[in-house]
Amino acid sequence: MRAVVVEEVGVPPVLREVPDPVPSPAGVVVRVEATGICRSDWHAWQGHDPDVVLPHVPGHELAGTVVAVGPDVVRWTVGQRVTVPFVCACGTCEVCRAGDGQVCPHQTQPGFTGWGSFAELVALEHADTNLVALPDDLDSVTAAGLGCRVATAHRAVVTRGRVQPGEWLSVHGCGGVGLAAVAIGVAVGARVVAVDVRPEALSAARELGAEVVLDATTDGDVPAAVVAATGGGAHVALDAFGSAVTCADSVLSLRRRGRQVQVGLLPAATGHPRVPMERVIAYELDLLGSHGMAAADYPPLLDLVTSGRLPRAALVHRTVSLEEVPAALAALGEGRLGAGITVAVP
Repeated sequence: MRAVVVEEVGVPPVLREVPDPVPSPAGVVVRVEATGICRSDWHAWQGHDPDVVLPHVPGHELAGTVVAVGPDVVRWTVGQRVTVPFVCACGTCEVCRAGDGQVCPHQTQPGFTGWGSFAELVALEHADTNLVALPDDLDSVTAAGLGCRVATAHRAVVTRGRVQPGEWLSVHGCGGVGLAAVAIGVAVGARVVAVDVRPEALSAARELGAEVVLDATTDGDVPAAVVAATGGGAHVALDAFGSAVTCADSVLSLRRRGRQVQVGLLPAATGHPRVPMERVIAYELDLLGSHGMAAADYPPLLDLVTSGRLPRAALVHRTVSLEEVPAALAALGEGRLGAGITVAVP
């Protein structure tokens, strides 16, 4: 099969032929019909993830068709169309039995702990726990866009942030996760403030229903601007980018008893952010991490999409070929890929 292979950290990956994967006893092999290009893939390429062993094939947002099934798989057969969360849970540990597979201590992650979906085929573990059947009317490109960023945003906004209709949600960073959070917030009735430094990202956020958009480079003190726009601060703030600045701005944008949801990765290689804990204490803020979404929690998100409440145009902004993935990955890291989600179609 063809795959985009990282040979050295930071060196542009190359598209080349590699051996086809085979399913593990409890796993499957999926023919990739679409795969998202995510900032987390860029982090893996840059050597920020200790689980990545070179040579490596990134890619963790995918949709496709099952083409091979391990002997222990019960629920899935060849020919079924599926997607999968980026965290593949073991399904048997105490954490998984409690319904929290997104933080399974024995998790595997395609594109991180093993080869991923920037390829024509990908092997997935523990299929009976992790595969998600796709509705017949949901195309693979849209489904791939759900895999990490949209699913992550849904859990962050709805489950972790517990945003309620009429509450203010401030979203700091309007890339794939951030724009998905804007769209999901609007879909569930929140009033949304979107913050970014790129005019195209803010324009996209406004088109998705953000009531207020703030340019962090020109609108001055971001937390003060959010507090002013919302009449006291956001009820829920989400750092969707992951930097010392966006993390602090997100916390400081909250009203008293607000909820901060950290989604953007803050890898140790980029330094540790200063979290304004004095504000956390004085305002009795909740600090919440959010890490993907378990396969069992996909139905409400799929319902949002297939019902039209979450517009499909909000999920994917452009498609590229597998040959274009290396350049797109580099452009993503340099901020040149533009707003929204890019999906590769092998």
